[in-house]
Amino acid sequence: MRIATASQTVGPFFNFGLTANPSLGKMAGDGAQGERIRLSLRVVDGDGIPAPGDAMLELWQADANGKYNHPEDTRPVTADAAFCGFGRLETDGNGTCVFETVKPGGVPQPDGTLTAPHINVSIFARGLLKHLVTRVYFSGDPANDTDAVLQLVPEERRSTLLAQQENGLWHLEIRLQGADETVFFEL
Repeated sequence: MRIATASQTVGPFFNFGLTANPSLGKMAGDGAQGERIRLSLRVVDGDGIPAPGDAMLELWQADANGKYNHPEDTRPVTADAAFCGFGRLETDGNGTCVFETVKPGGVPQPDGTLTAPHINVSIFARGLLKHLVTRVYFSGDPANDTDAVLQLVPEERRSTLLAQQENGLWHLEIRLQGADETVFFEL
């Protein structure tokens, strides 16, 4: 009798329970502070072919004031009650999902300066035995030049983390492998 190993399983089937609620893509409720944005993320393989429709993306970010809605963010700043800071969606047949959020504020770095506005992204998909973690930064933001994490990324690869704005929508393509592979972080 053969028992399937993790690399031989058919799944994941996130849409059965983890992505069945499309409201998880709306991170900013009515009255949320800050610049409201729509963020389109598209997941493709090394050949530019969209990831299957059952890939799942999870976002975690600070609010417009740079405060995470989490007990470990103990700074004396009140988290925006109209902003949850967490989102989760599955990709569509084109490998895309769109989140409604706010542009995050800078978070204090160890040296006291602020990070560039960024959104943390976890990618779960068929063929990945462990989820991938990356960040979305915003092209043209002057704080990108002083963000400690972004400065660790070789300059020629930073563009893989920079969302571009077009017609009021921020876009980033997440390439899982190959030429122009997105920079992923080990946590």
